Order: sequence, then C-alpha cells, then structure tokens
Amino acid sequence: MTKTIILTGVTGFLGSNLAIGFVKLGWHVVGIKRSLSSISRISNWLDYIELYNVEDFGINIIRNLNVDIDAVIHAATCYGRHGETMYEIFDSNTSFPLRILELALISKAKLFINIDTILDKYLNLYSFSKNQLLEWGKYVTMSSEISFINIKLEHIYGLYDDPSKFVSYVINQCASNAPDLLLTAGLQTRDFIYVSDVISAFIALICDSKALGPGFYQYELGSGKSLTIKSFVELVHCLSKSSTELKFGALPYRQGEIMNSCASPVYFRSLGWEPSYTIEMGISTILSIQYKIQ
Repeated sequence: MTKTIILTGVTGFLGSNLAIGFVKLGWHVVGIKRSLSSISRISNWLDYIELYNVEDFGINIIRNLNVDIDAVIHAATCYGRHGETMYEIFDSNTSFPLRILELALISKAKLFINIDTILDKYLNLYSFSKNQLLEWGKYVTMSSEISFINIKLEHIYGLYDDPSKFVSYVINQCASNAPDLLLTAGLQTRDFIYVSDVISAFIALICDSKALGPGFYQYELGSGKSLTIKSFVELVHCLSKSSTELKFGALPYRQGEIMNSCASPVYFRSLGWEPSYTIEMGISTILSIQYKIQ
C-alpha cells in the first residue's frame, strides 16, 4: 500500500537514504530541505520526491497534498561542527522540528518519528537541544492522538557519509594511506549499524505503527553488538591494506566520553527485523565502492 511520508533532512546522509528507500517501495515522499542545501545525494531521484524548502513549508502545502499523512520523520540535525551559534543549533534541533510537529498535529498525522542521539543530554549543545524536543514530544502526546516515537540511534555509517564523521574519517585516512592517524586509546565500545539496516528498520516500524496507538515511545536502534574503537580502527586498517601508522593513545578521551554503548533493539526484532550487514561487510562495501579497494 502506498504511504505518504513527510521527511526533514532529505538531503542529508540518513534522510536521503530514507527517501530513496521509501521511493523504491512506491511510497510518496515529501522532502523538506534548506534552500541552500545540496541535492546531490538525491539528484537521481528528483522525479520521485516532492521537495519543499524549509522557508516555504507550511500547513497550506500539507492541505494541498490532499492525502492522509502516514508518518512525519525528523531526520534533519545540526551537530555544531561548523561553528554554528547556540541559536542556530537550537533552531535546527528544537525550534524547527517543533514547528513540524505542530504541523503534524494540525494535519492529523498519526505518527511522528524523531531520530535522537545516544549522547548524554549535557555533553554538548547538540545533545542538549535534541533532548529539549523530547520534552515537547512527551507533553504533546498527553493531549493528542499522535504517536511520538523517539529512536535512539547508535553509530550509523555507510557510503558517502559526511567526511567529518568518525567512521568516514578513519576509512578515508586508512584508504588514502595517510602517514599516521592520531587516536585515543580506543577502549570505548560502540554499536556500529550500516545505513541499509537502519532503512529496513524504519520501514518495519512505519508498517507496524498503527499497532502502537497514541503516546510517547522510545526505542533503541543498533546492531545489538558492540566492539571497541580500537578493534574497529584495526579492522578498517586491515581491510584497506593500509600503511597508515595507528597511534592509539595520542589523543585524550573527550570530556564526558561514553565508554560503553550498545543498543538493545528488542522492539525492532519483535517486528521480524534483523541487521543484514556485519561490520566487516559494511566496511568492505565502502572500501570497494567508494575507494575501489577489493
């Protein structure tokens, strides 16, 4: 059955992958982007995605769609990595999604999915602003018919991700045989999940969402397995046949570092979902397609 999905962050790494995954199912995707955002990730799919700029998106556009909205997914985010001000981070992670949530309520959408972080809310402005939206979500569901689902997403990675992210940076450094790679001791554990597995989990969630009913829900999404950062980097180094010198312990852990993180994706497994990619498969896919390393 065709579904209509409103998706913020449609030009980003996760948002673009979600949009393409939904389009392949024949779903109607309404993507929201900033006017200056690059559309390179979805350039081959523009005939199938209905795009609107953030600056123009409002209730009149939703009414003109003339269809029931099956889900609103907030995948846009601002990490604060590029010198954004406090207000810019707040606007992206709290104010803007709150406006989209309000539009979802007015249009009687039944499902709002927020993609959240595993970070402690006081670690940085990014995690703090993300947490503020959750408080609004909990409040709204006390007096509405919407299901607000908060997804605590583990360490997602995949092809052509932002080069400033940890996984992309490590793979790029090793694949290009950089002279050295400065790292922490690498004893912290992370749950790495390949982007294709995230997409299949979201599809399962949306298809089953009517069984949940109104309310606030929170689920963890990851592979359910973790490994140390050191083991991950060594695996990338081995699979890429890299000559880069790995300097573990050259950097201190950041303040408030999470030392152990692993999802318990019980809800998704109850839907019949299981990850298809092992960490070796995910890294090898990136190396072979993006870097032509077999």
